[in-house]
Amino acid sequence: MTASTHTAEDRPQWAALAGVTAALAMFGAAQGLSSPLFTLLMQKQGFSPGLIGLSAAMMPIGLILSASFVPAAVRLVGARNLAVGCSLAGALCFLAIGYLQNWIAWYVIRFIIGVVINPLYVLGEVWALSLAPPSRRGRVMGVFNTLMGAGYAAGPFTLTLVGTAGWAPFGVGIVGFALCAVILRLVSSKLAGFEDDGQPAGSFVGFARLAPALLLAVLVSAAVQQSTYALVPVFGAGYGLPEAALAALVMMLSLGNIVLQIPLGLLAERFGGRVMILACAVATTSCAVLLPLVITTPLVWGVLLVMGAVGYGVYTMALVELGSRFKGSLLVTGNAAFALLWGVGGIVGPPGAGALMQVIGPLGLPVVIAGLDALLVGFALYRSYQRRRS
Repeated sequence: MTASTHTAEDRPQWAALAGVTAALAMFGAAQGLSSPLFTLLMQKQGFSPGLIGLSAAMMPIGLILSASFVPAAVRLVGARNLAVGCSLAGALCFLAIGYLQNWIAWYVIRFIIGVVINPLYVLGEVWALSLAPPSRRGRVMGVFNTLMGAGYAAGPFTLTLVGTAGWAPFGVGIVGFALCAVILRLVSSKLAGFEDDGQPAGSFVGFARLAPALLLAVLVSAAVQQSTYALVPVFGAGYGLPEAALAALVMMLSLGNIVLQIPLGLLAERFGGRVMILACAVATTSCAVLLPLVITTPLVWGVLLVMGAVGYGVYTMALVELGSRFKGSLLVTGNAAFALLWGVGGIVGPPGAGALMQVIGPLGLPVVIAGLDALLVGFALYRSYQRRRS
């Protein structure tokens, strides 16, 4: 095969990959807008923090409860139809939110949003993993997660421009999901039909037996990232930092998450996803240990930049390893299991870290982060030892 022929054959793959990434970035922007929008609307109506928090929990509950059904839904209606249908359902949810203006209905709609976005998460990552050339999978997933993170960050920024009054914020969400549906439909002919590969999808329990360390990595990454984002302002306040600095702490975490995923992906291509999961976990533990020592110094910005990158980098590296080990329907099952464990990590992580902070003060946050990542490192090394013996 000539080089020109090879390039011509690769073009549709890269075009489809770019389309999937663009579609999921639109989805990320719409999703990133939804959380602060609901909070602000409910605050305006005088709801308590407890009710606001319960409303926020509806979406991850929807994610968790729907995760096990994604592989079956792919086989039933096809991956392409499922992704486009869920995108349109997301747009309809935002339409219903704006039309109803009813807080009881919002609880139900937020649960439905969690259900319909789950296939988009799962299939977007599966397509990116499958379309990426194996030799470039690390950088592709780095770019994919960078753009997803940028899209998610664009949501709250857009909200500062359009405000919360009238139909403008709901229109942004509707347009974001609609664009996701349109782009996915346009590139659908290039997307792999995992429902047609003839391979058994397997069960979550079966997948957990195959890759328990990968699932633990996802759980730890979710718990660490969401605990850090939720509680690092509380941590900073415990050391007397001003309010403006507390917001900047979260911004620096987000910046590290966005700008350093591509370098981590390049390192994964060189050293492998398994090694990089360990490296990111060790680096996250080191940052957690350093955090109380540098919180009142300018060094905190560098520590948080790295911490934001490697904390989420555990998940990016787990995706790279997933794509290198599994294909077809089993890849869909594995990614759905990732979504389930991500939801579980988000539910147990912040409350657990917050409870420990109530007992021992601000140090509770770095203790939880370091403890979780140390657990991951220990279990991953144990699994590696088991593989060498067998």
